[in-house]
Amino acid sequence: MTLLQTVIIAIVEGLTEFLPVSSTGHMIIVQNLLGVPQGDPFVHAFTFIIQFGAILSVVVLYWKHFFRLDNTPAPAGSTAWQKFKHKWYFYWLLFIGVLPAVVIGMAAKKSGLLDWLLDSVNVVAIMLVAWGIFMLFCDKIFKNGKEENKMNEHRAFIIGLFQCLSVIPGTSRSMATIVGGMQQGLTRKNAAEFSFFLAVPTMAGATLLDLLDMFGEDASWATGYNIMLLIVGCVIAFVVAIVAMKWFVGFLTKYGFKLFGWYRIIVGGIILALLLSGHSLSMVD
Repeated sequence: MTLLQTVIIAIVEGLTEFLPVSSTGHMIIVQNLLGVPQGDPFVHAFTFIIQFGAILSVVVLYWKHFFRLDNTPAPAGSTAWQKFKHKWYFYWLLFIGVLPAVVIGMAAKKSGLLDWLLDSVNVVAIMLVAWGIFMLFCDKIFKNGKEENKMNEHRAFIIGLFQCLSVIPGTSRSMATIVGGMQQGLTRKNAAEFSFFLAVPTMAGATLLDLLDMFGEDASWATGYNIMLLIVGCVIAFVVAIVAMKWFVGFLTKYGFKLFGWYRIIVGGIILALLLSGHSLSMVD
């Protein structure tokens, strides 16, 4: 990968990480357009690691949630465990929400399915169109929830199950978890914010596993140049994601998913048409 390719891919990641359009899918498309070699272990890891850079923007924007415990008195008669859970409830919900992704994600990675999916632009295009069609109707299927519906353990686990759909590139982790929250009666705003929160442990785990795999199998990739690319990619994705996330919450609350659905259908349809006609996506000879 070149520095220019890194900058472009990182900008795309930052813009799309929190939008329901699939950041991984867009990075795979852009990598193909830029002629980045697919199947390379470093490219696979780069795709996940810079996503964590974007996810860190959540911790910055919502730092009061991540660095504040609930010090209000626990209900009378609470056991020691209930008192502990009451104080650390925010983190407890994240733990429950991330469990399904840990099981499904590790199974997909160990089986080699995840690496195969990351190399398939066909899968990305199909999922963009399929879920785009769904998003045209999901605002009607799942009405905007009620403000009094708060996050609890059951809702966190169900949203975690929805998140597992995003193991397929082109699906969108953001879309899956927000729809999961809406299905559980949360408002679009509250569902989006929990989607952001849940992304932190999910992507932190995925990034750690990738780094361990890369160092454990063959550390020859860890050249000064490649490490520089990772740092540049993470910083750019982080900065761009902060701007995109602020905009997205307001837009989603007001307008819903329909515009994103049409965008996915158009982009996915164009890619499918090119692939079916025998054309390469690469803009590089």
